[in-house]
Amino acid sequence: AAPARVAMGTGGCGSTVEVAAAAMFADGPGGSADVGSLWRRARSARCEAKSCQTGPIATAEAAVQMGTKREAGVQTEQGAGVTQGSLQEGPADTARLLSFLQRVEDAVIKELSKNCRSHAFDGFEVNWTDQNETVLCLHTLSYPEAQHRKLQVTDVSWNATGAVVACSYGRLDDGDWSTEKSYVCTWNLDRRGLNPQCPNLVVDVPSSVMCLAFHPSQPSLIAGGLFSGEVVVWDTSRTEDPLILRTGMTDDTHTDPVYQQINWLPDGKHRNHFQLLSASTDGKMLVWREERDGRLVLAEGFALVAQQIPRSIRLKKLAWGETAVGVTSLSFSHFDPCVFVVGVEGGFALQCSMAVETEAPQRPGSSLPLRAPAELAFSPHGGPVYSVSCSPFHRQVVNLFLSCGTDGHVHLHSMLQAQPLVSVQLSKKYLFCVRWSPVRPLVFAAASGEGKCDMYLCFKGEVQLFDFEKSAQKAAVSIKQTLGESPVYCLEFNVKQPQLLAAGDATGAVKVWQLSSDFTEQGAREMKHLEQLASEVTD
Repeated sequence: AAPARVAMGTGGCGSTVEVAAAAMFADGPGGSADVGSLWRRARSARCEAKSCQTGPIATAEAAVQMGTKREAGVQTEQGAGVTQGSLQEGPADTARLLSFLQRVEDAVIKELSKNCRSHAFDGFEVNWTDQNETVLCLHTLSYPEAQHRKLQVTDVSWNATGAVVACSYGRLDDGDWSTEKSYVCTWNLDRRGLNPQCPNLVVDVPSSVMCLAFHPSQPSLIAGGLFSGEVVVWDTSRTEDPLILRTGMTDDTHTDPVYQQINWLPDGKHRNHFQLLSASTDGKMLVWREERDGRLVLAEGFALVAQQIPRSIRLKKLAWGETAVGVTSLSFSHFDPCVFVVGVEGGFALQCSMAVETEAPQRPGSSLPLRAPAELAFSPHGGPVYSVSCSPFHRQVVNLFLSCGTDGHVHLHSMLQAQPLVSVQLSKKYLFCVRWSPVRPLVFAAASGEGKCDMYLCFKGEVQLFDFEKSAQKAAVSIKQTLGESPVYCLEFNVKQPQLLAAGDATGAVKVWQLSSDFTEQGAREMKHLEQLASEVTD
């Protein structure tokens, strides 16, 4: 409402203003005011809402159920003519049973006493496990570059752990001399992703490698004998430059190839040290020791000479005017470290000793005098002896060893007599290698190939497993190693894993065979059987 204006007469305008101000702030009723919200109206138009909510809660359902067991019995129905009473023992049945036992008592006691004295089942052991009668090829290992050059596997060896197998490549039919380079290859069979055509290590060698042997306790060391007559040692853990020791070409080095054998020997003067013994067709057996500058130097040596062996042995005239006999194989006794057996080109096996003092005729320029080790000559084969293998088991009666050669025969010999205990012709094939089983005293393996003409020329290679317990005249199993005209030159049992046998052939392949339990489990009377086999002839 408009403020009241009151006139006070002629008193002037100041009084009029004061009255109007007082009326302006006077108490009075007023109307209501409504102010609309523009923010809510705009949000409602956009259909927006604001709220506060926790994240979704994950839920899952799982059911657990327990199995229940019930026992149920099944019984045939009782026949109509049978009553419960008939199943009960009665006084009459007991009397009849007692009468029967009294009648047969003497006969039963007699038979039981007879069985107690019988030896029909001595040594019989019940074997509740399934027997594996098959021989399987687990791996066929090869190096394509060597096969492309038609190189042959000349030797195989397992390392100290039994996980790595090595092979040497070369040529056994090259004639008088060879300058062709070759290889040493290794495969770790326990390594994942094994490629049989891709060795874990390949060592290039300037001369054919004729034989090799892993160190008996250091898994990475391997020694090799070369066609050039040298002896070398490689460390397979050094992939860049594995060659660590070598003899070099000196006056002491072999003048013929180191064909078939190289051995690690304990050093009697230095504990945990080893020396190397090499044998060659030049008639010498040389012992090498390590020098700090990476050289192998001659420690002692032996030579086979005609004066110690039968005249019928084929002799070879050497340059220095003395007659000597070519060594083709060698094996040490497992019980006497001084005794070893060698096979020679003339077909004989000879027992030798490292303790002899008889000197052999000396070759000019040799740094040490050589000794003549032969003590006994055994009955000959019909051709060169390519392999000998001393038994790792038998000592109670005599030391035994096996020999084989080009006549296809295997001779089982005692070191106490010249004649063989057993002579087995496995076939009309050359036999290049024989090895005694490390776990079965009556089992050995032989590598063969049929042929004629040259010393190492043969065909159709086989690995033959022989078990004296099954037969004394024929092989228990003949394994076809090669399909074509190629011999098997070498083989080696795995001492750590005796079910494995490696064999190398002329095609350049190494096959690893898994033997059946028949060839790996020793029988209870097997050692006695071998003793009887030896004693029957030596008595």
